[in-house]
Amino acid sequence: MFRKMMGGVAVAAVLLAAGMASAQEFSAARISDNIRTISADEYQGRYPGTEGERMVLAWLQAQYEAMGMQPGGPDGQWLQPVELKRYTPVAGATASWTGPDGQVHALTPGTDIVVRAATNDGRASIRDAGVVFVGHGIHAPERQWDDYGDADVRGKVVVVVGGEPDGERFNGEYATNYQSGAYKADEAFRRGAVGIITLVAQPAASPMWQGALRGAARTRTLTPGAADLEFSGAMPHDTAAAWAAAAGLDISQLPNIADGSFKAVALPGVTLSVEVAETIETLVTHNLLARIPGTEHPEETIIYSAHWDHVGGAEQHPTVTGDNIWNGAWDNASGTIGVLEMARQIKAAPAPKRSIVFAHMAAEEMGLMGAYGYAANPVWPLETTVADINIDMLPLSGPTRDVPIFGRGQNELEDRLQALAEPLGRYVSDDGMPEEGFYYRSDHFPFARMGVPAIMPWHGWDWVDGGRAAGEAAWRAKFAADYHKASDEWSADWDLTSAVENLTLLYHLGLDLANSGDWPGWKPTSEFAVVRARSDAARQ
Repeated sequence: MFRKMMGGVAVAAVLLAAGMASAQEFSAARISDNIRTISADEYQGRYPGTEGERMVLAWLQAQYEAMGMQPGGPDGQWLQPVELKRYTPVAGATASWTGPDGQVHALTPGTDIVVRAATNDGRASIRDAGVVFVGHGIHAPERQWDDYGDADVRGKVVVVVGGEPDGERFNGEYATNYQSGAYKADEAFRRGAVGIITLVAQPAASPMWQGALRGAARTRTLTPGAADLEFSGAMPHDTAAAWAAAAGLDISQLPNIADGSFKAVALPGVTLSVEVAETIETLVTHNLLARIPGTEHPEETIIYSAHWDHVGGAEQHPTVTGDNIWNGAWDNASGTIGVLEMARQIKAAPAPKRSIVFAHMAAEEMGLMGAYGYAANPVWPLETTVADINIDMLPLSGPTRDVPIFGRGQNELEDRLQALAEPLGRYVSDDGMPEEGFYYRSDHFPFARMGVPAIMPWHGWDWVDGGRAAGEAAWRAKFAADYHKASDEWSADWDLTSAVENLTLLYHLGLDLANSGDWPGWKPTSEFAVVRARSDAARQ
């Protein structure tokens, strides 16, 4: 049987565990002092692959060793190497399409089409691959949505429309993962496609297409574990219209791709050929992992995560005058120290039944690369990872009534957090900023993408003193002033009351999971439930 949460019984267990573990006490003063240490100028903005990386990881390792903690990385080491590959297009790419009449039509890369081989070996050589238009390219059984239908796309190129359908079926104002290019590439690769092309529904002369060209020409860093398609690309309406006309398709007669009635359509007789290459540069950075082994189920793991990196200093910002070190005190020295202090408090508690890993992720600012690296090559199996609890930018305010989280409505961890918060007169809410797509922008997301229930609390706006209006105004002012700016420096004036409140809740959340047999699940409407279900047998 699955060990699952069972209504009021589980809530009572959570509250009981919270009371039993109440000896913990987070020190705001120690949190502040340690944030000050690792966000000092000497750490050079903690950019991956620099002396700043070496310094912060050495400092963290020393802290964990002083606690008597065990290494949690591969082969009993503290560090997990993460290899990042940067891809830059090589001049001379070619592309052409052939119609049912056998006539070959040359395409000018950078005008009629964009093609990139920013995957695997950086080279793609595709000859006469069939083309299939798959609408949004979404397969979402929990939403009764399937753009692919019965289409066989093995060995073919799929053409997708960007984004996702509007409306409540896809979470309304809060976007789902289905809108992301990474999801669409994953789904195409899973089905055997060799390439994916995003249709920009604008003419080649339009500003939108010209903007797409500029973006496509930039150097890319490949996400570890990304779909290994031979190539990806984009094309304007003009190119797509020519293909459809050659295939004898009347686009206006196709079913609506936004109401769920559409099913994939092959372009009969139309094939695509592509030759493209990229140069590859490799950067090695590191995650740091510490671990408390479980006494009864050491193979089952709860992870607390935070990224240690920021965006660097003078070397990364050579044109900046004046203060040219981005210290990243709030983002994310604060979360780094939050995880460190979490480890200190849990290490002082009785040893948990399940294992707990404290993961300091690399290169979040480069696109969650350290967390993606871990998810692609997990040290501890993801199938038996109970949850990821991520901390990014501790709240800097007095006490709050609300505990906002990214991705409210995604998984049962929020119910457990609500059960802990409610007796304290607090409540779990959404993040209040749907336009930001926050759930897909921090280190919990690579875990969620692989099916591991993940949660990340955010900054409360409903202040006990001053209410929501004061709290939201103060947060927006702070965010506008310091987020990703050189001014993000430690201050003795920071109020860490809310940070301590949230850390205390997360302490009880993780420790309860570590002393239970529960497997928190995804909500029925979550896009990640089907991913988790693929490994159900490992948790029986």
